Amino acid sequence: MDGKALCRSALSLLIYRDVLNDEIARSFLTVLQNLDRPEIAIASYSEWFSGLAKLRQGWRDYLLTRILSSENSFTQQIHQGNIPTELIEAVKHDLRILQQIYQCGSQQIRELLNQNTVTWCDHIDNQKSDSRQLEIQQIQKQLESLEDWSIALPDLINFYRRFGTGIFAEYRAFRWQNGGLNAIATPDPIQTDALVGYETQRDTLLKNTEFILAGLPALHILLYGSRGSGKSSLVKSLLGKYENLRLIEVPKSELNALPAIVEQLRNLPQKFVIFVDDLSFEEDDDAYKALKVVLEGNLTARPPNVVVYATSNRRHLIREFFDDRPRPRDADEVHHWDTVQEKLSFSDRFGLTLTFEPADQPTYLKIVHHLADQAQIDLDSKDLEFRALQWATRHNGRSGRTARQFIDFLKAELLS
Repeated sequence: MDGKALCRSALSLLIYRDVLNDEIARSFLTVLQNLDRPEIAIASYSEWFSGLAKLRQGWRDYLLTRILSSENSFTQQIHQGNIPTELIEAVKHDLRILQQIYQCGSQQIRELLNQNTVTWCDHIDNQKSDSRQLEIQQIQKQLESLEDWSIALPDLINFYRRFGTGIFAEYRAFRWQNGGLNAIATPDPIQTDALVGYETQRDTLLKNTEFILAGLPALHILLYGSRGSGKSSLVKSLLGKYENLRLIEVPKSELNALPAIVEQLRNLPQKFVIFVDDLSFEEDDDAYKALKVVLEGNLTARPPNVVVYATSNRRHLIREFFDDRPRPRDADEVHHWDTVQEKLSFSDRFGLTLTFEPADQPTYLKIVHHLADQAQIDLDSKDLEFRALQWATRHNGRSGRTARQFIDFLKAELLS
């Protein structure tokens, strides 16, 4: 294998240039470019090796992941309609080059280097078993059996249409921060069956979520109620139940970005829940107007793949003071009453409002018993209830959160 010829081929990629545009791939190319300069080649090989080791990913697995996550002019146009013939030909050209690079496995790289060094692996078993990972494994088997990767183009197109590309293909949970989306690699693992006491609210939220996943009209939802009742946990638990769902958390301080976020998601194949936790507005806060645009729409049609789920401890989301109410002498704003009504009725913009009442004693104890069973705590029922009620009295009152804190503490105490 001619390393420098392979490097020249890699530099001639037309569409999939981003596949080789990170530190690991650049280190690989630097090795190929400097086979006649051992010091540079060895240093670059070390960077290549350590980069893959940090990812716990084999070289060929890494390349395929980059190809299947690539955001380029081709993968973006897949979701928009017909693809120009010239673009198809360019993609076939790139696939043949990427096949050559893929065939240059870890052992071949070490042989090109001609140094007595450790060889990295080409494959590492992935512990994930979701539908995307299973499909990747099938594509990998197919590609490895082909003499010409361009033959697999129709299957690649189907993969991109089904799973999307880029960050949304690799991750399921995100946080909007400082003007951009940040992936959450390890989201809260809470499951919907861990939440008890509010079954009606849970079932309504699940049904609405299933509507959007099925491509049916779905409603924006406000989850309103007392603190610690499990509103936020219920929304987060959707990730564990629905593999094809994406959850984007947007803090209150970033609400002005909501219209731009929605536009970014509009043409993507995935279904999104925008999650706003602990939603409320002060009297002089105009951020509610950005949320209003998303809830009610404007001249742009509402995207069918995005809903907003917000939690709040207040039924009326915008704080009102007695001084805010219009008086005959109030001449600062001619239609002041309209402004007050707009603020008070803001929560009505949500299609559904799910109310979470404070937990009474039977509900609280039901939650405690459920969590104790999940934690495999073997304690006399009366003793468990007595200690749970004592905990609620001494700490934060009866709620799902208090029950969780009690069980976590009790489990640690019993294990110590």
